[in-house]
This record gives sequence, C-alpha cells and structure tokens, in this order.
Amino acid sequence: MKMKTKPFANPAVPVERVGSAFLHQADALAMYEHWPRPTCIIADGPYGLGKFPGEPHSVAELPAWYAAHVAAWSKYAATDATLWFWGSELSWATVHPVLDVNGWQYEEACVWDKGIAHIAGNVNGKTIRGMPVVSEIAVRYTRKNLLPDINGNLLPLKEWVRAEWLRSSLPMNQSNAACGVKNAATRKYLTQCHLWYFPPAEAMAQMAAYCTKHGAKTTRPYFSLDGKSAFDGEAWERMRAKWNHTHGVTNVWQAPPVHGKERVKGDDGYLHANQKPLALMERQILSCTDAGDVVWEPFGGLCSATFAAAKLNRRAFAAEINENFFKAALGRLTEGLATPQKKAA
Repeated sequence: MKMKTKPFANPAVPVERVGSAFLHQADALAMYEHWPRPTCIIADGPYGLGKFPGEPHSVAELPAWYAAHVAAWSKYAATDATLWFWGSELSWATVHPVLDVNGWQYEEACVWDKGIAHIAGNVNGKTIRGMPVVSEIAVRYTRKNLLPDINGNLLPLKEWVRAEWLRSSLPMNQSNAACGVKNAATRKYLTQCHLWYFPPAEAMAQMAAYCTKHGAKTTRPYFSLDGKSAFDGEAWERMRAKWNHTHGVTNVWQAPPVHGKERVKGDDGYLHANQKPLALMERQILSCTDAGDVVWEPFGGLCSATFAAAKLNRRAFAAEINENFFKAALGRLTEGLATPQKKAA
C-alpha cells in the first residue's frame, strides 16, 4: 500500500505516497514550488492559540505568520483554484487582509456548528459573560484573476471584458446581436454593476468574432487573453473557479466534533486537539474540484483533507512538520486507503 517515490518533491525532503496522496514531513514553504498547481487548497493552520509548536500565541501575530504562505498560494495556484481557510472568527478576520491583498476574492463564510453537546456541562454561566462558542468557520476564496488591457494595465475580468468590447468602438447594444440574445450581453456580460455574469466561452468567442468583423481595425486580437493570440475558450473557462453545487446544503454545517472510530488517539487521549470531520473535508473538496484535480493541505496535522481527497480520486499533497502528527497521518492513510499502488518504474 505504502511506497516511497519522488514524483513531485523537494529533493531534500523525503516523500511518502499512499494511493494518490503524497505526504512530506516538512514545512510547506519548502514544498510549494515542487507540488503541481492546486485546484483546491484547504488551509487548516494556526488559530493564534499557541497549542502547537511554532504556532503564534495571539491572533495579532497571525498576519505575519501567514504572509509567506499566502503569497506562495497566489503564485502557484491554478487560475480556477479555490481556497478554503479554516479558523476562528477572530483569527480569520485578522488574516483576511493578507488574503485580500494577495489576490484572493472572498466568496462566503461557512460556519461549522458543533452543537450544544460540545459545551454541555462544561460552561459556568456566571463567569464566561458571553455566548458559549460551539463554532468554527471555513471561509471560501477564489482567485482574483486579472488580464491585461491594450495599455498593459491588469484589470479584473468584469472590467476587462467591457474594455475589450469598448475598444471596438461598436455600440454596446450590438453585443446582443453578436451573441444572438435579446439583451443578455449588455445586461449580464458587459454590465458595470455587481450583478455581472461570467460570460460563457461561446459568448466570448461570438463577441470576439463580431468585433473582428465589424469593429475598429487592430493588430491586437479582440478578447485575447495574452494580448497576442486569438481568444482561447478553454483558457477562459479556467479563469473561473470550479463550483459543483449541492442542493439543500447551506453555509451552516451541523456536525458534532470528531469522536469514536474516526478520532485519532495517542497514548494520553486524543492526539490532535482539533481534528476536522472527514465529511466536511469531502464537502469542501467536492464543491470545487473534479476527479484527478490537485488538492493541497499545507498544514497537514492528521491530514484529514488529504485522506478525503485521496478517497475521492483527487491527487493530494500535504506537509506536516510535527513528527508525531506526521507518523499518525501516514498510518491513518495507509490503513484507510484500500487501493494498492504499483511501484513506479
């Protein structure tokens, strides 16, 4: 089941492969440039509580701690990538500006409601002076993709699409004729308001062809993603993060803390203070990836996201610096992933 290989690795760091999961006992900062580009990153890092070696002891230290990681995520993630950032309400709020300035677009905050049993019998109402906390949050981000206009300025996609049409000098309403619609192009694709719709590749190709035929003559192809080549529909579709919708699921996730067989235990009880449910990891991965996509778990811990990703036929890459956690995660995946791997040639 378990094998050693080096398909995507820092030569200085050993890698353990279990199924489609690749585990490294290392700081993730040493691994990012060696891993394939992720479609999904699940970051369950420090909350600023000082519970683990090297973890900041206050949320005020978190922005500086996360800065290098967030910059690397922005550098190496695929254009259609989604980032799930786990934290407490305060730890996430403190790190959000770092994510924002590094090009991650806030989409939604999902609340993990652990239920009243999480604190039942363990709260002194006379001393806590607040509502008992039974929640954590997983915040979803997508890439803020930018494209160059004719002057070389990088624009958000909404502004770039409009700018490309405007440089044709054609009236805005002719975009509807270009796309074969009544008013969807002006109302959805070229609007300046917050109700902008990401134009499908077919509509983009139609506008590019229409501008080329009827618009101002230019040596720069209309709606060229790189300013040189003709419009590329496949590359355009990859400018938007994947989303696989599940009806009936809201942004409040009700699930008890992990106990029983799923909980990884050590000599003195639970090995990890904050093990996440596999079901929630699977929910995150299914929402934004397809089979064969790459999932990163930079702060592996017990590698719950990596375990879930491998079960779902994704390629997973995890780093965990703590030796005890790493060994437990490796044993967990080795035992839990049933499909044996053939040795690489």
